Amino acid sequence: EDSDCSLCGQCITHCPVGALKERNDVPKIYDVLADPNKVTVVQVAPAVRTAWAEAFNLPPELATEGRMVAALKKIGFDYVFDTCYAADVTIMEEASELLEHLQKPQDHSWPMFTSCCPAWVKYLELENPKYLKHISTCKSPMEMFASIVREHYQEKDAQDGRTTFHIAIMPCTAKKYEASRPELGRDGYQDVDYVLTTRELAKLIRY
Repeated sequence: EDSDCSLCGQCITHCPVGALKERNDVPKIYDVLADPNKVTVVQVAPAVRTAWAEAFNLPPELATEGRMVAALKKIGFDYVFDTCYAADVTIMEEASELLEHLQKPQDHSWPMFTSCCPAWVKYLELENPKYLKHISTCKSPMEMFASIVREHYQEKDAQDGRTTFHIAIMPCTAKKYEASRPELGRDGYQDVDYVLTTRELAKLIRY
């Protein structure tokens, strides 16, 4: 917060002595799983599906999506979804926005940049704010999916007297920051409650 950090996580990867780590949200997940009044919904990013088993030295033929989903269910999560669905929604929304810009090019800034990467957006905010007008108004796939989850379960939560808790498993530390941005929530609540990295997923499975 006191620097021009874009929260991309590269310092964690490149620290020569391994002194830097992402914020560990695993203990908070344990608390959520132990609460009988919370229903847990997990979305998993495509990159996580291909990397989760590396921590266990599993060969490719065993590192399947099915095993990952089975592990998440065994841990205690109620629903597991693929972020790819929301990525398709984002592509359609961004394409519609681009078509609208093309129809009235004089009313818009060019080129139109993606808004899917929170580290990229943060970089522009800190280093090149003049380009922020080029950013698409669409949410990222993670936040798109989160909005759908909130809308889908809202009525049932009210009927059952429960709370749907939304966890996103993402490959990038900047997603933790993105989930906390107030403009991406509603009525004072975040659409994504917690974001876990691939390494945090491995901790959950291991312990």
